[in-house]
Amino acid sequence: MSEELLTQEDDGILTITINRPEAKNAMNKAAAEGIAAALDRLDSEDHLRVAVLTGAGGTFCSGMDLKGFLRGESPSIKGRGFGGLVEAPPKKPLIAAVEGYALAGGLELMIACDMVVANAGAKFGIPEAKRGLVAAAGGVMYLPDLIPQKVAMELALTGEFIDAARAYELGLINRVTEGSALDGAMELARTINANGPLAVRKSKQVIVESRGWALEERWKRQIEVIKDVFTSSDAREGAAAFAEKRKPNWTGK
Repeated sequence: MSEELLTQEDDGILTITINRPEAKNAMNKAAAEGIAAALDRLDSEDHLRVAVLTGAGGTFCSGMDLKGFLRGESPSIKGRGFGGLVEAPPKKPLIAAVEGYALAGGLELMIACDMVVANAGAKFGIPEAKRGLVAAAGGVMYLPDLIPQKVAMELALTGEFIDAARAYELGLINRVTEGSALDGAMELARTINANGPLAVRKSKQVIVESRGWALEERWKRQIEVIKDVFTSSDAREGAAAFAEKRKPNWTGK
């Protein structure tokens, strides 16, 4: 894996760090390939249950590497999209830990994550229109699903930024920290990691997929996804651990 993308494991949590601080972690092809590989690993290795995506040097991601763009380089991975993430997020939970700026493609990476923890000084925006471009990696499509349409329209058409307090108010981020966003994201990841991994994964699947289900099909479609949870070893283990007042020993099965 390229040095422009670093990974670290800690008790079932995979930390993925965009490591281009000299370029404000602008996304290039190497970093995108690294993210795609890390997410493949997250979903394929049973002992990994949650991932945190962050950036080195006090910035999350400033967007696409425009110098690379001018050279004809694309930071998009076939089947996964921009940054190796936006078109095919992982099946397991992914948390963004945002310091500094999450702009343009950086914001699009962030909103492709399931949850966001941000430092109080963080800034967010999709300023592509200021460069004659469009936030085509999910910004103009998915932001209106997450925040009021008129606010998404303002962000897209003005290219102006919002701060962490406003982003939290809008429901764009989950938690705001005065200290390290990564520390806050790891705390959230550990809370998730303590729960049944099969139940966590299936819960995420229903939340993500049910947005596209017809109303009359929702209950049927939900049971198709979650029925195996209730007959799983983890379900029995969770009940036994509760009755015996001990920590569950999850197997993910």
